Amino acid sequence: MESHREFNYRRLHSLLGVLPVGLFLVQHLIVNNFATRGPEAFNKAVAFMEALPFKTALEIFVIALPILYHAVYGIYIAFTGKYSVGSYSYFRNWMFALQRITGIITVIFIVWHVWETRIQVFFGAHVDSNMMVDILSNPFMVVFYMVGVLSAIFHFSNGLWSFAVRWGLIVTPKSQRIFTYITVGVFVILAVMSVRTLLAFINMA
Repeated sequence: MESHREFNYRRLHSLLGVLPVGLFLVQHLIVNNFATRGPEAFNKAVAFMEALPFKTALEIFVIALPILYHAVYGIYIAFTGKYSVGSYSYFRNWMFALQRITGIITVIFIVWHVWETRIQVFFGAHVDSNMMVDILSNPFMVVFYMVGVLSAIFHFSNGLWSFAVRWGLIVTPKSQRIFTYITVGVFVILAVMSVRTLLAFINMA
């Protein structure tokens, strides 16, 4: 039985996973998808984001800190949660396990992605199509990015269901079943978009 404090921690964790972390993920995927229109379109989209007012404050307080809390507390949940997949074959038990597995993969991916993109800016690099083409020129990195991006999308999409349940937005079995189909649709749409984006960068080489 969850304590009141832990219940509130988990509600905050699920909320931040959607607002603002989830919205940032979707926005990031949309900006990256401009690569399907060519390197110039992608570079213009990146330049627009770089020119946003209060960019540093936004990156720290709206992106970095919420992601940090969500990641740290998510890792705690992943290693303390009870798995029942081995005993029960119910769909939601598998989603429970995959949510935690993809969460760990996503944390690893985000750390690496930030290191070889945003952090490199401080060493004189420039975030543009050439940077992504160079990164994805390595076959290992193509696989790493595919797995990382799809894990992040699954974690967000499936997390929408957990968020809706924890915040009391879907309480009946029928509403939960319908929302499951919605979250699967969200995953498929974002996954297709992201695979097309990665292939666009690969084809720029």
